[in-house]
Amino acid sequence: MDSKHEILDKKIADSKVGGGEARIEAQHKKGKLTARERIYFLFDKGSFEEIGAMVMHRSVNFGLEKTKFLGDGVVTGYGTINGRLTYAFSQDFTVLGGSLAEAHAEKICKIMDLAMENGAPLIGLNDSGGARIQEGVVSLGGYADIFYRNTLSSGVIPQLSAIMGPCAGGAVYSPALTDFILMVENTSYMFVTGPNVVKTVTNEVVTAEELGGASTHSTKSGVTHFSCENEIAAIDHLKRLLSYVPQNCEEKPSVLDYEHGKDETREVLDAIIPENSGTPYDIKEVIEGTIDEGSFMEVHKDYAENIVVGFARLAGRSIGIVANQPAFLAGVLDVESSKKAARFVRFCDSFNIPLLVFEDVPGFLPGTDQEWNAIITNGAKLLYAFCEATVPRVTVITRKAYGGAYDVMNSKHIGADMNYAWPNAEIAVMGAKGAAEIIFKKDIKEASNPEEKWKEKEAEYAEMFANPYNAAARGYVDEVIKPHQTREKLMKAFKMLENKVATLPKKKHGNIPL
Repeated sequence: MDSKHEILDKKIADSKVGGGEARIEAQHKKGKLTARERIYFLFDKGSFEEIGAMVMHRSVNFGLEKTKFLGDGVVTGYGTINGRLTYAFSQDFTVLGGSLAEAHAEKICKIMDLAMENGAPLIGLNDSGGARIQEGVVSLGGYADIFYRNTLSSGVIPQLSAIMGPCAGGAVYSPALTDFILMVENTSYMFVTGPNVVKTVTNEVVTAEELGGASTHSTKSGVTHFSCENEIAAIDHLKRLLSYVPQNCEEKPSVLDYEHGKDETREVLDAIIPENSGTPYDIKEVIEGTIDEGSFMEVHKDYAENIVVGFARLAGRSIGIVANQPAFLAGVLDVESSKKAARFVRFCDSFNIPLLVFEDVPGFLPGTDQEWNAIITNGAKLLYAFCEATVPRVTVITRKAYGGAYDVMNSKHIGADMNYAWPNAEIAVMGAKGAAEIIFKKDIKEASNPEEKWKEKEAEYAEMFANPYNAAARGYVDEVIKPHQTREKLMKAFKMLENKVATLPKKKHGNIPL
């Protein structure tokens, strides 16, 4: 009996060292944690239960039968993160380069199935050289099995991907199907084909970092939502992100205890908007001045900076925020910002997270670059996302709301529940200067001083239309409020809307403009 126990103990010990001490040391020298170390820091202490530690591959091709490791290069299991059931897989680069093959994929699929069946978040910690070439099409099939489950799980349970090392070829498409991607600066990479292949095919010379590093994907492509300084920061980010989302689509995010103050006004908001409507300001100051202190978690911080999205809390409640950023490109909507915001809106709607919109938008960005890159189709993505969202939706117009962008940014007409405007809000087809030029073209042309006449007509148009009161008179704006009242009004509005039920027409699914 003792010998059998000893065999078990040895196998358990062997499974925990992965590819061996030498490979673990090499991992550390690269500034990377091992698969098990990542699991250790991610889960509540002592809560992680491993599944499939004894699994090994069954391949005999190219001498693989002589190279077997317990666990087959991936650690899978479940535990709690801040007390909440969570499933995870962590690829082990020390075992066959973390390559994915039949047994490796089966372990991941088992965890994904359990997460779906039990309605709990799934976290993937990716660190892999890609498909195990020795197993051929079986490896490719393993990827497809995972992709299929990613797709079925989408909108049912939160799926988070942390890229902790290389993630190349077919491997990139599993994270791309999940809700959020985190990357680690200088040690993680994502690309369909690496620098060597790029050079062979296109003759471009590019480094791995330039091609698919964290800085590239957080600024240029928008593939990653968060770029983290190191692996511990990435793990902490995962934990914080989870705190804003529910376990699954049938639950609501947890509400933190909040002690209501006698006075919820925020005088700081009165001084943010410049007198000149053309002067930029930082919308993040409005966000920070409205939400629970220190609760804002920005998503896609360095990508499409003309729109700001992220999670926050209002009176302890988790909310999603979408806000035009006047400090960057005047807050216009363009191709990238529309996609960024649309994706975020759909995530929040999937997981019952109410939406708060701060609107200051002069319109869509003009030009051939935008038109040729399909601003029409991409702008429609944001419109579609808001129209379809059934969660509580509240808009605050801080300054400009011009043209079609007024409609798109969660207007009353596309289903917003409550719409507020600050007294200096300008809700119009376009800015007063451009409108006056079109409407009074003849008067301006025939005037003895066209420039002076133009300014006169601009002021006339502004007085008539560049205000929130025409919209309020028609009920498109529910209330014109002073900036310092914003927090209090929003707290009451979201409390009022907490049991909102909206039913969409019966259909298989819509055809979002992709």
